[in-house]
Amino acid sequence: MVEFHATTICAVRRGPDDIAIGGDGQVTMGETAIMKNGAKKVKKIFKNQVLTGFAGSVADAFSLTEKFEKKLEEHGGNLKRAAVDLAQLWRSDKGMRSLEALMIVVDKDDLLVVSGNGEVIVPDQDFVAIGSGGNFAYSAANALFNHTEMSAEEIVKESLKIASSICVYTNDNITVEKL
Repeated sequence: MVEFHATTICAVRRGPDDIAIGGDGQVTMGETAIMKNGAKKVKKIFKNQVLTGFAGSVADAFSLTEKFEKKLEEHGGNLKRAAVDLAQLWRSDKGMRSLEALMIVVDKDDLLVVSGNGEVIVPDQDFVAIGSGGNFAYSAANALFNHTEMSAEEIVKESLKIASSICVYTNDNITVEKL
């Protein structure tokens, strides 16, 4: 069976009023074909107070984003509690265990990576990147965050642009959302 993958998300928090998340637009079918160039993989949710982005299987990621938003509603917008609940459900629910995706979620207070292994990771820095081009975007974000005065949005855009110049699964059709 051919798998569809959506890749490379980068998020940066410069402070409570300078937060951005972005993703490239490429959806790859298998190992050799670009199925779509303009997919939107980042989204504002929960009353526009939370940003989320996904890397991995497209259908799985949409399902996880919906489930995460329900968890946010259950927990009154508490990002950490909602993320832990989602990770526990993802790991323990028989139907969800097969979902293949990673999510970045960010609000004014927290930046988290949520995985299907039941992990909720708080990065050491106020930036993170995931997906096929994630290591490239992370390296670029690291340099730009620590050695420039660029805004979160500028760092996200430039980091993804750099990743797209290196990673065959990442393109430069970049969508950015800001809080």
